[in-house]
Amino acid sequence: MRDDLREKGKNIVKKRGYGLKISIRTVPDKELIRMKIAGIIAEYNPFHSGHAYHIAQTRSAGATHIVAVMSGNFVQRGEPAILEKHARAEMAMRGGVDLVLELPVPWCCARAQDFARAGISLLHAMGCVDLLSFGSECGKTDLLLQKVEDLESPQMSACLRGYLDEGLSLPTAREKAAAQCLGDETASLLRGANDALALEYLRALRALHSPIVPLAVGRIGAQHDEAKSEGGFCSASHVRRLLLQNDVQWRESLPAPSAEILLREIERARAPISYRALEPAVLAHLRRLTPADFARLPDISEGLEYRLYDAARSAISLETLFDAAKTKRYTHARIRRLMLHAFLGITRESTAMSPPYLRVLGFNERGREILRRMRSTAKLPVVMRASDIRPLSAAGQYIYRLGASTTDLFALAMPKSRPCGMEQTENTVCIPNEKLTH
Repeated sequence: MRDDLREKGKNIVKKRGYGLKISIRTVPDKELIRMKIAGIIAEYNPFHSGHAYHIAQTRSAGATHIVAVMSGNFVQRGEPAILEKHARAEMAMRGGVDLVLELPVPWCCARAQDFARAGISLLHAMGCVDLLSFGSECGKTDLLLQKVEDLESPQMSACLRGYLDEGLSLPTAREKAAAQCLGDETASLLRGANDALALEYLRALRALHSPIVPLAVGRIGAQHDEAKSEGGFCSASHVRRLLLQNDVQWRESLPAPSAEILLREIERARAPISYRALEPAVLAHLRRLTPADFARLPDISEGLEYRLYDAARSAISLETLFDAAKTKRYTHARIRRLMLHAFLGITRESTAMSPPYLRVLGFNERGREILRRMRSTAKLPVVMRASDIRPLSAAGQYIYRLGASTTDLFALAMPKSRPCGMEQTENTVCIPNEKLTH
């Protein structure tokens, strides 16, 4: 690591093998007692001004330290992230996050229930997180807590099953069942992408009996997949569209440090990442699969594997592939995720697990303090370098190898393709205090 990233007399950073060995500086116990750690589950794809607002609101609510569980190189919409995970972790820390942990690949591109369950399990496993902060269209924590109980009622479950039996997709069936059983207010929560995900977070907290306290932060600006609202922030999807169209207006929606990092990655031919670059490889791989292979994917039911098999054999592009498999019951988003799972080699067995370790992507000085606290509270191994994988369980080593192999595929989607091995050569991002912007 460069000399300008070393803080004299506070910590020692040495390269060993593939990663870093870090000695965390001593923090007085009374300082640790005053810590109030907030957790955020995010993609930061890329980190924009709306994310910075969310972090500022979280600090205003009393958080002294913030940890983000961030998706790795692939995201929940079923495609590669717009830039590599370490660069996105650096963006997050320049924008107010203190410690970034990775949400491993089986869960970062999973359906909402599994995405939320895995993210919450990692924050819970840290053993020191006080708050869960999340964006919300309604911005009302108490309302969301009340509605999550209603959604788990036997009446709601029976009503939902009836709509599913009619052939509706799960999101549509849940919304209709909620409107019928619980009223329009509950149904409207399910229409908001952030509120719907927030309800899954709350369900996961309940399932774990976690002491983490939820905190809804009202979302302002463009809604999910919208461009921009009056007086608000652009959505991440709009920023990505501008990037892929080579439209410089994307800079207006990013904080200055995020824009600098993205420009650096563009200059190095490491961004923006386009799914189109992987299209021939994806189609070639899917054409080799059998219905039995598709049947092993997560979230497969009712003979869907045969529909995916037929679509893979007839499609000549990603869009025709998704369109061929999509129906009223199987949404475009679900098909995208399934096809990505098939390409990456993710099975239902892997997503049924819980993340087996806490992988550190980056930290600053406050992040060091969280790591020190975790030495006595963490319920999972903390991974900071490749050599930390060797003592892990068989499940941990499997998830790491799966992540490494998918990173090798991700490297092919860069403007200038990279060889295999990025998982071992990309170092944990360490930002000294003098380089922070918050």
